[in-house]
Amino acid sequence: MERYQFLRWGQQAFANFRVVPPGTGICHQVNLEYLAQTVWTRKQSDGKKVVEFAFPDTLVGTDSHTTMVNGLSVLGWGVGGIEAEAAMLGQPISMLIPEVIGFKLTGKLREGVTATDLVLTVTQMLRKKGVVGKFVEYYGRGLDDMAVEDRATIANMAPEYGATCGFFPIDAETLRYLKETARKPARVALVEKYAKAQGLYRTSKSTDPVFTDTLSLDLSSVEPSIAGPLRPQDRVPLGRAAQEFAVALVNTYKKEPDPEKRAEIAGTEHTLGHGDIVIAAITSCTNTSNPSVMIGAGLIAKKAVELGLSVRPWVKTSLAPGSQVVTDYLDKSGLNKYLDKLGFQLVGYGCTTCIGNSGPLPENVADAVTAGDLVTAAVLSGNRNFEGRIHPQVRANYLASPMLVVAYALAGSMNIDLTKEPLGRDKKKRPVYLKDLWPSSREISAAMRKGIKTSSFKSRYGNVFDGDASWRKVQAPKGQTYNWPMSSTYVKNPPFFEGMTIKPQPVKDVIDARILALFGDSITTDHISPAGNIKVTSPAGSYLSEHQVRPQDFNSYGARRGNFELMERGTFANIRIKNEMMGGKEGGNTLYFADDSSSGEAMSIFDAAERYKQRGIDTVVVAGKEYGTGSSRDWAAKGPSLLGVRAVITESFERIHRSNLIGMGIAPLVFADGKTRRDYGFTGRETIDIPGLSGDIKTNMKLTATVSYPDGHTATMPLVLLILTADEIAYYKNGGILQYVLRNLVAA
Repeated sequence: MERYQFLRWGQQAFANFRVVPPGTGICHQVNLEYLAQTVWTRKQSDGKKVVEFAFPDTLVGTDSHTTMVNGLSVLGWGVGGIEAEAAMLGQPISMLIPEVIGFKLTGKLREGVTATDLVLTVTQMLRKKGVVGKFVEYYGRGLDDMAVEDRATIANMAPEYGATCGFFPIDAETLRYLKETARKPARVALVEKYAKAQGLYRTSKSTDPVFTDTLSLDLSSVEPSIAGPLRPQDRVPLGRAAQEFAVALVNTYKKEPDPEKRAEIAGTEHTLGHGDIVIAAITSCTNTSNPSVMIGAGLIAKKAVELGLSVRPWVKTSLAPGSQVVTDYLDKSGLNKYLDKLGFQLVGYGCTTCIGNSGPLPENVADAVTAGDLVTAAVLSGNRNFEGRIHPQVRANYLASPMLVVAYALAGSMNIDLTKEPLGRDKKKRPVYLKDLWPSSREISAAMRKGIKTSSFKSRYGNVFDGDASWRKVQAPKGQTYNWPMSSTYVKNPPFFEGMTIKPQPVKDVIDARILALFGDSITTDHISPAGNIKVTSPAGSYLSEHQVRPQDFNSYGARRGNFELMERGTFANIRIKNEMMGGKEGGNTLYFADDSSSGEAMSIFDAAERYKQRGIDTVVVAGKEYGTGSSRDWAAKGPSLLGVRAVITESFERIHRSNLIGMGIAPLVFADGKTRRDYGFTGRETIDIPGLSGDIKTNMKLTATVSYPDGHTATMPLVLLILTADEIAYYKNGGILQYVLRNLVAA
């Protein structure tokens, strides 16, 4: 309730702030279906008359999947919350002019291949290409028959393929979508006229644009796929999914592929083994914004129910669409009841399983997983499957279309080859295969015509800012200053501006810094600042217990992100994170060194950071490549800042996280000369000096750090400070972007 009160207060306190109330949908889908206009207008006084200007619609959002709106030809991308807050206070978004990679699409998708299969293929290709910090623009004749909904699916996953955005040009399909989603006719006409006048309108005869670099894909070559078990770019052809899981079981999870190793599910006749699916979720903006795969899932459910199939009893199912319009068209097409029958019942409109909000497994299933030390699986129609993100007891997580989510829920196991083996048996005990359930494109189109109505968009978004009765009843304080509730464990006044002076204090060099944690490659923002369950024995769990919160009321890190005391305790608390200082053990722990002769005391990263802060000792984090992959989670920078981290040294950063670190006054540094942490033999027992930060900082400045080893010898370590613009230099020198903005407001 405190979170909602805070938002309600903000509605009346700020002139440029509106709230789409809870229960409406996921922000990206609301952007796509309602808020985005493709071409925007603004009236402005020009001497004695008022002139209305037209200009391209643009967007920055506090979630990395803001990029979905590029499917509607709106240039947009995600930034951290701190950068967005600065923008709301009038600070421009600064950036270097990016490279633009052209992605040429030709041909058409084959029968039975979905937009999800396409986006997983695109994600794999672009990760291999390397597009971090770059724009991607799609072009070619393959766009001629590609619906905006399919484009939005591809644009949505730009963070997963590493790009700042994945843009689609304005064309006839853009106009079709604007009309069918109840945008005003005058707006649709303006979009067409403006785009043609400005040379922004694409047709099948348009000349190919000029790009920094290009790659291409024949859509007819795309095959049914899933991605997992750890990363979105790890695409697996559907026909090899069972075989690839068997390989991962041995190589990734270090388990013997023993089919006899099964644990009893108490109170049932069933058992559970490696590869069995315990979560199947139709969730996330990526796919629930796409009627073709949502209707397709409903048609599979319909055929399954009519044949007498049911979901395996150990599979927890859920349906969480990104907007209320989805409920309307599933209902009008007559498919809701079949999804309900299989257990895919509506749990809400928003991010659920994809961000770790799947809730607990049934107790007997959870007990079986623990008793058998099993590698169980989740299949979800989401965009991220990083370890520890989906559920603490589920190790293998796969991304798939909503249609395949239903199919896997029926099969109940990753060990089944859906292309060859039956998913179950019908009422007459005959085997039923995926091909028996899979709808044709003609069936999907017919159901879409029946279910999708422009009137649904009008009715659902007609009074979107009013909210339901529950929202309207929320009481909130009035005035320009928020009255922070002292007893709240959800919302607390953060300390980021405590002790802030009118003029910034000089930046100090990093001297005798201890390594707080030593990580490998692909450390995600979920690793750094998890959003899911709060473990009872973790520092955050202990904090809540001390505040008389019962474990069943812990909720999640994501729900409690307004409480800095809890979030700093949750920093690096992911149950699957591996600190190399701990010899390969999982969990957010480290070694604390009381002095140079200490052998190190094992404790939580939070507790070690607190001790170093009390002693006035700087700390740094050292890691491999792709550090900060994933969500634009600003707490992945706020948390380390509160822990006292002065610098993060890696092989490479993801774009948003690098910006977030600077925005919190943390130096993002990369190894120079192609070196890695392994070249310096880091064990975590070393200390590091980084001189030069107190001087005249320049963009991409080279620094020379010194590593001091326990045996007394030292080594020089060339680094590059990844501060890219003059504005970023100013943010860093001010201790963060918001400090910079506030100082400028005071001085104005």
